[in-house]
Order: sequence, then C-alpha cells, then structure tokens
Amino acid sequence: MSDVIEIRGLRVLAIVGALSEERTRVQPLDLDLDLERSFSRAAEGDDLSATTNYAEVVSTVAALVRTGQFVLLETLAHRVATRVLDANPELEAVTVAVRKLHPPLDEDVSTVGVRCRRKRS
Repeated sequence: MSDVIEIRGLRVLAIVGALSEERTRVQPLDLDLDLERSFSRAAEGDDLSATTNYAEVVSTVAALVRTGQFVLLETLAHRVATRVLDANPELEAVTVAVRKLHPPLDEDVSTVGVRCRRKRS
C-alpha cells in the first residue's frame, strides 16, 4: 500500500478558460495534489532525501500554471499531473484537483473544477 503526501490549497493566478473575458485576464485557481509513494524509509530515518520534496513540487506546479495559458481546466490538470510524475520517478501516482475560485457564471457557485489521477504504467 502506498503512502500519500498531500499538498492543499496552492493558490495561483493564471489565464484559463474558454470565454473571451477569461483569455485576457488572470484569475485565481486553487490546486490540491496527492503524491502517492512509500515514505517508510524516509520516516524511519527522518531523512528528507528519502522522500519527495514537496517544496520543489509546489514550485514546479506554480510555475507551470502561471506561465501556461489553458482553455480547459482538464488540460491544465493533465499537464500538471504529467509534469509532476515526469519530475519525480519515485512517485507511483499523482492526483491533481484544480478549481476556479470565481467562475464566470450567472448562478451563485463557489467553485468549479476538475480532478485527475495519473499513475505509472
């Protein structure tokens, strides 16, 4: 069974959306990531080098989201998951949730978002 490193509430301003108003201005996004891997060896030895450095993951994800311009949240989530897996070969899988905090809708909705899970084959 795998352990999970959780990253919650990463806030990033980005251009994402299909509407013309979303293509010209940044909007706040909220991301959660679950990094699946064993961290028994790290826990037993209290050794940072034996686990995934979540500060590096946060930095990588924030840079990708900030510099990309995505039409779909689905594309953004998929690219984040792929980048995190590619950069961290020790991970078995990653789950990425992305939410727009102020979606441009006529109804009163707190957030809209997507979640994807990618695992090694």
